[in-house]
Amino acid sequence: MKFSTYLPAMALLALLSFTSCSTDSVESEKVEAITNTYVPETKAIEIEILEIINNHRITMGLNALNSMSKIKAEAYSHTDYMIDNEQISHDNFMQRSTSLKNNPGAVNVGENVAYAYSSAQSVVNAWLNSPGHKAVIEGDYTNFDISAEKDKNGKWYFTNIFIKK
Repeated sequence: MKFSTYLPAMALLALLSFTSCSTDSVESEKVEAITNTYVPETKAIEIEILEIINNHRITMGLNALNSMSKIKAEAYSHTDYMIDNEQISHDNFMQRSTSLKNNPGAVNVGENVAYAYSSAQSVVNAWLNSPGHKAVIEGDYTNFDISAEKDKNGKWYFTNIFIKK
């Protein structure tokens, strides 16, 4: 058979192959967009952590921070990621930072993570006893929020994100 007979079939096959890839890419982007905007109901431990941090900041002569659902969505997405990977990390921090700089217009972003603390006071104490984490808590920020989620074994994972607008 001549090459010209195969050409239309090859072109159609190539077109279908590219369409399939771009559809997967679009679906992946939609899933990521939904994940990064989902804001779960606030838990008592999260409220307590935010209150303890703000009380600490006030005793240091610093401004209290306001919570923000966009920050909570980013924190939740990362906490879920850490649980899926069964380890704490700052993986993909630059993506969270860029997202928060684009919306709601953050000029500075900081983050603390933790694992396996059983109370709000214990996780905040651990952060305050670590110079790097304490610097974030006492940093020049205007807003913050937190996600605290339990893994399948009942251990808490925490992501606390701070921004300056």
